[in-house]
Amino acid sequence: MPPRFNEPLFVISVAARLVEMHPQTLRKYEREGLIAPSRTQGNLRLYSDRDIEQLRQVKYLVEDRGLNLAGVQLALDLTRQLRALRGQTEKVRQQVAAQKSDCPCGETFGLIRDELDTVLAMLGFIEQRPVERRQPDRS
Repeated sequence: MPPRFNEPLFVISVAARLVEMHPQTLRKYEREGLIAPSRTQGNLRLYSDRDIEQLRQVKYLVEDRGLNLAGVQLALDLTRQLRALRGQTEKVRQQVAAQKSDCPCGETFGLIRDELDTVLAMLGFIEQRPVERRQPDRS
């Protein structure tokens, strides 16, 4: 994950444009507890790359999967738990690999990770990556 992935960067109008939603929808999702953008001292909402990623997941769950907001909240909670489990599984796989034993455990952990990735994809989780920022056209 990039070091600045959680850094608040985008005001609500930019965030809304990035996820192709109306700013009022972002406000509604905040009221419902689906997203929690940072706030400036002047109470201006600032969204990080992680927030944008989560908004994209919410959009996928609502529009493509037909979930209501209660279902989306459940899916987001499940996504957090599965990501934590995936991270723990990866640590154990690396420990087993470092021991260089003939145990087929490393392969088993790889299969578990693949299955977790499949479930996360069904929940609309998109692997963490920063939002692409366009450079101004200088031609």
